[in-house]
Amino acid sequence: MKKKILAAVLTVALGASLFAGCGSTDSKSSGSTTDSGELTTIKVAASPTPHAEILEYVKPILEEEGYELEVTEYEDYIQPNEVVVSGEFDANYFQHVPYLESYNEEKGTDLVVAGKIHYEPFGIYPGTKDSLDDISDGDTIAVPNDTTNEARALLLLQDNGILTLKDGAGLDATVNDIEDNPYNLKIEELEAAQVARVVDEVEYVVLNGNYAMEAGFSVGQDAIAYEQEDSEAAQTYVNVIAVQSGHEDDPGIQALVSALKSEDVQNWIEENYDGAVIPYTGD
Repeated sequence: MKKKILAAVLTVALGASLFAGCGSTDSKSSGSTTDSGELTTIKVAASPTPHAEILEYVKPILEEEGYELEVTEYEDYIQPNEVVVSGEFDANYFQHVPYLESYNEEKGTDLVVAGKIHYEPFGIYPGTKDSLDDISDGDTIAVPNDTTNEARALLLLQDNGILTLKDGAGLDATVNDIEDNPYNLKIEELEAAQVARVVDEVEYVVLNGNYAMEAGFSVGQDAIAYEQEDSEAAQTYVNVIAVQSGHEDDPGIQALVSALKSEDVQNWIEENYDGAVIPYTGD
């Protein structure tokens, strides 16, 4: 489907002040280098696919603007926020808005959106069965277990007539909100990164776009059903660049967001991800 680009895992000592890498107002200003000619460093924590891959493509664009982009990959949904909260990293790129809001509420943190970059249609993918026409009593469907992604998975199952949720469950839905389960399905709740690993053990899986790609699935070719581009869910779950509050206007962060939203990068995304990643063109 695409050529996987490995993101570099780099470590650099922290500067004397928080977010010194991209938020300083001294000689390391937007589009400039230090007196010694060194590039300003922006440290970003990211999921491997597609986030780190997209960032790899952006690196030379930012270098022309005077920035060195350092990307560290994380497989989970917790550490990328923790390292930004601690000040170890300047930004992260792995999550959608509802997850960010949920994290802030749960942890008492103040991470904010610096830019909305893309969304990844959620899909139902084959496990031991490859068609919803074959669904039968007692089948198992694996879904992500974090609050926002589980709701999204359940809404997609409802949209395809597999189950019915209680009125008003919406984006906060859990398995406890299933009102009608005509096939007596077992909903197996797993950490998002683990869902694709049980495809040989369950009848169907519902996957985030990035984990579907990591598992070798193509939205266009392999998904049994997926969110439509104009659906509320697809528009709601936009993946973002997130930073600590107060740093969203730092020159380096703005340069990063501008590069990611450029026509060049948007075209590259469309050409490389077979509909699994769709550039967000709004503000």
